Amino acid sequence: MFQHKILETNVFLLAVGILLMVIVGGLVEIVPLFAIESTIEKVEGIRPYTPLELAGRNIYIREGCYLCHSQMIRPFKDEVERYGHFSLAAESQYDHPFQWGSKRTGPDLARVGGKYTDDWHVRHLINPRDVVAESVMPGYPHLKRPLKYGDIADHLKTLRIVGVPYTDEEIASAKADLEEQVSASSPEGTKVAAHYPKLHMGAADGNPAVVSEVDALVAYLQVLGTMVDFSTVDPASIRR
Repeated sequence: MFQHKILETNVFLLAVGILLMVIVGGLVEIVPLFAIESTIEKVEGIRPYTPLELAGRNIYIREGCYLCHSQMIRPFKDEVERYGHFSLAAESQYDHPFQWGSKRTGPDLARVGGKYTDDWHVRHLINPRDVVAESVMPGYPHLKRPLKYGDIADHLKTLRIVGVPYTDEEIASAKADLEEQVSASSPEGTKVAAHYPKLHMGAADGNPAVVSEVDALVAYLQVLGTMVDFSTVDPASIRR
């Protein structure tokens, strides 16, 4: 007790003690990271976004959708029962920036892909009350306008610099792949499907002749949570 009093009444000794605790705590957290190959799980199915999905993700961020919807299902029973398998780091490894977070005004969207039809998404985006009477979400009717995607190849090229494995062929065909994903109703025989498995095809707004912003945003929403086949994933083998 006497020594404890000396430590608390001496500013220099107290500062040294705090510094030592910070160093020890930091080493305990940091050193183990050097003993593992990666903090990202190794699971099958994860791929970079298609040019159309990427454009939709940009719109998602531009419109501030992340302010009300997280994309992180925590490993708690209530969240898993409501939203599905807890989120894996691997599912966001090509997100720059990632959309993890715990702030939710609306539901988590990590596994929204395939849950609703394209028509439902379009109606929900244009006027949410058409499909969810109690929704407080604002409408986005301006998303019906044509999508500007002349620089989409440059976007893929930039993402490759930070580690997203887009190939030269995918970058060169980015614009054509984007248009094909909207104009084709089926992935069969399409070049874009050969590059990007499990993509969602078709014009969400019903007009395949013009690529709209709502087409891109719905394509992005429809792929969320669909890349990994969790029926074949062993939870015990996943590092968290």
